[in-house]
Amino acid sequence: MSQRASVSMAARSRRAFLSQASGGLGALALAAVQAQHGHAARDPLAPRDPHHAPRAKSVIWCFMEGGPSHMDTFDPKPALEKYAGQPMPESYGRPLTAMPGTAHNTLMPSQRKWAQHGESGLWVSDWYPHVAEHVDDLAVIRSCTADGLNHVGSVCQMNTGSILAGRPSMGAWVTYGLGSANRNLPTYVILNDEVRINGASKNWSAGFLPAAYQGTLFKQEGAPILNLETPDAIGGRQQRGKLDLLAALNRHHKQKHPHESELDARLQSYELAFRMQAHAPEAVDLAQESEATKELYGMGEEHTAMYGRNLLLARRLVERGVRFVQAYCGGWDAHRKIEENHTKWCGVSDKPIAGLLADLKSRGMLDETLVIWGGEFGRTPFNEEGDGRDHNPWGFTIWMAGGGVKGGQAIGTTDELGLRAEESPYHVHDIHATILHLLGLDHLSLTYLHNGRSERATVNGGKLIEQALA
Repeated sequence: MSQRASVSMAARSRRAFLSQASGGLGALALAAVQAQHGHAARDPLAPRDPHHAPRAKSVIWCFMEGGPSHMDTFDPKPALEKYAGQPMPESYGRPLTAMPGTAHNTLMPSQRKWAQHGESGLWVSDWYPHVAEHVDDLAVIRSCTADGLNHVGSVCQMNTGSILAGRPSMGAWVTYGLGSANRNLPTYVILNDEVRINGASKNWSAGFLPAAYQGTLFKQEGAPILNLETPDAIGGRQQRGKLDLLAALNRHHKQKHPHESELDARLQSYELAFRMQAHAPEAVDLAQESEATKELYGMGEEHTAMYGRNLLLARRLVERGVRFVQAYCGGWDAHRKIEENHTKWCGVSDKPIAGLLADLKSRGMLDETLVIWGGEFGRTPFNEEGDGRDHNPWGFTIWMAGGGVKGGQAIGTTDELGLRAEESPYHVHDIHATILHLLGLDHLSLTYLHNGRSERATVNGGKLIEQALA
């Protein structure tokens, strides 16, 4: 055989190898995509294995919507007293604020009284005396950062990772990653008080994930779930027949529109609603709870009754396999009269949250339930309108408890005035990565192919808050 022929055969062999290898890789990718979408098409809520052993089975997120002031609750700043009435030092620069001109306002000290609590000696202000009794279970993360200046974008980012609408919420990612643990109840539930949530349903949207993964908003008044009770004139057999007919019609429509995930979600929701009619009334029936338990949550007091009811309901839901519950609280947006505003909302939330922590612990559930407290950002050390504080996404506080969290510690710091995260700053993506990790999901491996790109809950960022992990 000539040298030229040998070279030609070698070239063909290399081309054949590369062709076969690339074809194999393409087949693997196609199989992965088909498996991903096949899973969603067959049964989007079927239980799925976690990536690693989970520490938490469920999440209860106490969302303080509007932005609570960290320097008046869990991050004391004595330097504000020292420099009270003085302008922000030039060395701090002039942050771009939500309200033009407030960055030139003078520093305003906290009027709170502070004390150390528990064996850990964590500092908590007198606005949260009941929660202070549980500090040894709390990991207080004082160095959180976010990107948005206004509420709509910032609430959206704390839920979805982006200040722009359209991405899936954290609860939707969790539902996509793990499926349902109770086929008779929603996997992802939203509980609200009387204050309208900024951005509303986009905060619990499924985004580009199949619509079956979106959150379910419970009503505040009356039965939490709309149309839960079947009319007396309609029996179970008739109801089943009606749903079967609807399913047949929808399947016929879907043959012409195979990519409409909203239709899959509708079919799933009808079936879930049918199952809930038998099982959900028991789950949401707070009359089954003892008077002592209701009192623990503050349901006997006018100002704590509503949020206490929501958190007791949250405990009953996660007890029955609901994976992700968000309980929104209040309007903490204190551009003026922060003393009046925060006195109200701390009073509304303090006893119910402490009751939740105590109740979960007494039932042996705290170790497997991740409880989160916090809003979309904090507030500024300088005043607005003399007695309020502006939005602050550059350094603020959230805390976590239970579910694999190491309590009794403060993580990270803001500067001496509380304006910016200084030591160990943690972005919203890091918070999300840590939540997913505690639930057994690797934020880098939890992906969904959208428009040719493997999307993640943490976009292209996110690192674990290692110090928070037990």
